[in-house]
Amino acid sequence: MSNKYRTHNCNELRKNHVNSDVVLSGWINKKRDHGNLLFIDLRDHFGITQCVIENKDKNFKVLEKLKPESVILIVGSVVKRSKETENKELKTGMIEVKIENIDVLSEANELPLPVFGEQSYPEEIRLKYRFIDLRRNEMHKNINLRSKILAYIRAKMADNNFLEFQTPILTASSPEGARDFLVPSRVHPGKFYALPQAPQQFKQMIMISGFDRYFQIAPCFRDEDGRADRSPGEHYQLDMEMSFVEQEDVLKTVEPIFFDLFKEFGNGKKVNNIPFPRIKYKDSLDKYGTDKPDLRNPIELVNVTKIFKSKDVNLKIFKDIITKGGIVKAIPAPNTFSKPRSFFDSLNNWAIKEGASGLAYITFEKSGDKINGKGPIAKFFSDKSISELLKECKISEKDSVFFVCNKENEANNFAGIARQKIAEELKIINTNSFKFCWITDYPMYEFDEKEKKIDFSHNPFSMPQLDMKDFDKTDPLKILAYQYDLVCNGYELSSGAIRNHIPEYLFKVFSKVGYSKENVKKNFSGMIKALSYGAPPHGGMAPGIDRIVMLLANQKNIREVTLFPLNQNAEDLLMEAPSEATEKQLKELNIKTTNKN
Repeated sequence: MSNKYRTHNCNELRKNHVNSDVVLSGWINKKRDHGNLLFIDLRDHFGITQCVIENKDKNFKVLEKLKPESVILIVGSVVKRSKETENKELKTGMIEVKIENIDVLSEANELPLPVFGEQSYPEEIRLKYRFIDLRRNEMHKNINLRSKILAYIRAKMADNNFLEFQTPILTASSPEGARDFLVPSRVHPGKFYALPQAPQQFKQMIMISGFDRYFQIAPCFRDEDGRADRSPGEHYQLDMEMSFVEQEDVLKTVEPIFFDLFKEFGNGKKVNNIPFPRIKYKDSLDKYGTDKPDLRNPIELVNVTKIFKSKDVNLKIFKDIITKGGIVKAIPAPNTFSKPRSFFDSLNNWAIKEGASGLAYITFEKSGDKINGKGPIAKFFSDKSISELLKECKISEKDSVFFVCNKENEANNFAGIARQKIAEELKIINTNSFKFCWITDYPMYEFDEKEKKIDFSHNPFSMPQLDMKDFDKTDPLKILAYQYDLVCNGYELSSGAIRNHIPEYLFKVFSKVGYSKENVKKNFSGMIKALSYGAPPHGGMAPGIDRIVMLLANQKNIREVTLFPLNQNAEDLLMEAPSEATEKQLKELNIKTTNKN
């Protein structure tokens, strides 16, 4: 589009434009003063064009004084660069624009952080001046990528017969796992709306309304702490739901979408073929120590409690823990026979810093036909137990093995962390790939040690995996649910479930965590009402958009792919939110504050 500000963008001019008169507008990315010549790298959303002006030109002094990131309009003619001055890293590197006239559209102050050069600056500064931070090439690319991914997803969903709807932002509070953000009502004093933690109830009601497939790129609001892979306050998810489906139907529908998405935007990284592996929750904890395993890591954990319990192992500290109900998890470490003692000591020190008592280990060496154990705890093992270890862990004299001993949950958890740490140290994680899997068969309930009561382990609206006639006589902690997570490279991208669409079943499910029938009706009045008028079997999931983009952009922090994120303290440093309300606002809302900082 040509107008008074530009005839071309800053990534458009080529050799065929030589001798053309052009108008360009953009930011001063960089200046280079060569005495008689001043070079300006002019940048816009699309790219960079080098412009040049001679010192005898009337505009030279004006440009010389302008600070980087000032916005200017340049009128000039396109000239071919000499062979020795061509810049092959730029698409416009074969030409430059000889400046004939300029118009200063907006002057910039001294910058709080540079745009050129991609220097690393404290996050506080970057978020406070996010509009400048977003001008940096890497950030600009990340946000562009996010837009393209969203457009691709929308097209894919439409191709799969999903209809896009928007669900309410102001809704009722309901117990869904995280704290609500509450919005006071002016016209209903003392009452509050809640921002949705997810469109969970609404999307189920869309299915009950007779629509077959729904999706939206939905904003979700949860008052929870931030971390690298989770934004505090708000995030976006690909919310979807399908009618008349079983679990496998949902999985088979979603897999090709994600395979194609990661193929398209994965920058050449290999994506594992569909169908993605289905791993039961219990098996995932046993093999990987987590329900979000990184399958790029070839190491699998092994339960060797039986070996350590035997009379052939005399390691008292482990035996005492086992006697109290603990287990021993082995972490095989391949091709470590040539590693120095410092390698093993550093991992032991790391474990101590992580809060563990240490990381015991055995290395091996071959003497004739016999393989002997080496290391600090090897002396406690008989030849027979060494042989059993090698067999159970499927390792050889070229490998070593680390051990974690604790209560089952704690042992699995730390062994899972150690598994990843060891693989990173050994550089055996295939970083040039995306490895997806499904985690299935989640327990419906778990025991909350802190509250000393049974609670939901996942989604309370999930359908239990049993005949509901047997529900009341079954141990709640043994009930599985039609719940599933999509995991990629150690990140949970999505949770999903086949929904409980029978009101009487929901009452039963909630009764196990202490909800009466009346409590359920009160907290989920709209849902119960809707389910009571004929609901189809339905299910769905909600992949996190921010995590998807983070993986595809090869970033470690979700804030690197978010336009205007909150910091880890849930503060918007740019807009200075949250902020205090005025007395007038509080009075209109019938609110008094009791705690002012």
